[in-house]
Amino acid sequence: MRNLFINIGLVFLSLVGTFFIAEFATRILYRDTLMMTPRYHKDFQYGKYTIRGIRPNLEFWHKTRGGSWKFTTNRQGFRNYRDFDYAKPDGIIRVLSLGDSQTLGHEVRQEFTYSAVLERYLEKNGYKAEVMNTGVSGFGTAEELAFLENEGIKYSPDFVIVGFFANDFLGNVKADLFRLEENDSLVEKDYVHIPGVRIQNIIYDIPLVKWLSENSYFYSLLFNYVWIYFRQRLTEKSSGQVAFEYAIVTEEEFTDYQIRLTAALLRRMHLYCQRNNAKLIILDIPRRQGEYGSKSSFPEALVKSVTNFGGEYLASDSILEDFSEVGQIYVPHGHHISEMTHTLIGITIGKHIIDHLQ
Repeated sequence: MRNLFINIGLVFLSLVGTFFIAEFATRILYRDTLMMTPRYHKDFQYGKYTIRGIRPNLEFWHKTRGGSWKFTTNRQGFRNYRDFDYAKPDGIIRVLSLGDSQTLGHEVRQEFTYSAVLERYLEKNGYKAEVMNTGVSGFGTAEELAFLENEGIKYSPDFVIVGFFANDFLGNVKADLFRLEENDSLVEKDYVHIPGVRIQNIIYDIPLVKWLSENSYFYSLLFNYVWIYFRQRLTEKSSGQVAFEYAIVTEEEFTDYQIRLTAALLRRMHLYCQRNNAKLIILDIPRRQGEYGSKSSFPEALVKSVTNFGGEYLASDSILEDFSEVGQIYVPHGHHISEMTHTLIGITIGKHIIDHLQ
């Protein structure tokens, strides 16, 4: 028995030693490129849909070469400091922000997401406002539509902002919650999309894992490789489910099917908001182009579709007209828009909302 405990102890010490060596090597090799950005997803049941969201009542940190950012979620899992009731208080302008990690605000302080800036701008101009940042990393338009119709609308928003980024085209196909029929009518396909959530439900109940995800470069390297692997598998699976005739890449870098599916999702969102006395504003979140430039996430075909169904569209080119090629549109070492870009977007949306209110 004594020898058994000694052997177990030696194995444990060997594993710990190996981990520290791996951690040391990873910090030397990847310190300037590796990001520690745990997602903290869990599954949420919204009506008939089961989709991912961020764990509620949580504080955590993201760390990249550019700095560290604290995230605080409320009891709904939104990146807000305060909770929200379904019942809207009297005299309040309520805004619902939908989107992915760009809207959530990766690599941005919580106070400087465009949702937070928008709320301060409205209050500065005499309007009592509540802006709910419901962004979830990895979300596409399909998941945002499911959330809006089954949960977001319960908060009686006056305005709904959908932050659209270029990777939503592929995300909408991967989610497979909705598909197009031959006549371009949108049909509901599936009601569950929780990639990576089941394993997170297990590992993040272990306190040590949460600490490792925010502090260990080696753990983050392993997690990111596993995440990329399974994301690639999901992409390959979803691509095979779409007819070949729709999978031809256009000059806009997106397939014809992806564009038409996205247009149909936005149209349904637009009509749903109309029926529920809310104004939908479609926000074009820019892609990076060079060090200081940007490029619209909207190909011309999608702009035309949105215009045809009467959607309200804020183009990134007009928002960043004086800022492009001059300011820092993206964070220097990461993949997300900067705090300055968030500020410009928040102010532009604020002016747009005030024009409607007046």
